Amino acid sequence: MKHSIQTLCVAVCLSVSALAQAEVAVIVNPGAAKAPSQADVSNIFLGKDKSMKGVDHKDWSATKDKFYSAVTNKSESQLKSYWSGLVFTGKGQPLPSVGGDADVIAKVAAEADAIGYVDAAAVNDSVKVLFTLP
Repeated sequence: MKHSIQTLCVAVCLSVSALAQAEVAVIVNPGAAKAPSQADVSNIFLGKDKSMKGVDHKDWSATKDKFYSAVTNKSESQLKSYWSGLVFTGKGQPLPSVGGDADVIAKVAAEADAIGYVDAAAVNDSVKVLFTLP
């Protein structure tokens, strides 16, 4: 029994370590007219720049956490508070969100002015990677 618990703990630690090391890819449609900078991407995902359609993940995940922490310097609670303020004052609405990486890729691939973020391992030829976040 003790050996099984130790083995389980090692497996969980390795899984958490692998998640923490996963890269996040910021993606656009291959036909996108412009390639936004990281500052532009931050503004798009904060609703300040409407030049591209940001596609967000519905649920908070390691990928979403890494993206928002690196690009906007906001945690989950800060982001919720930010959007609550904009909605309450009538100055903005949160970005459309979809289920997961496959849904983000499909939406970005289908719309020429869409931008999203996914686990870098999920990227395929239907989208173009702007940059990755380690």
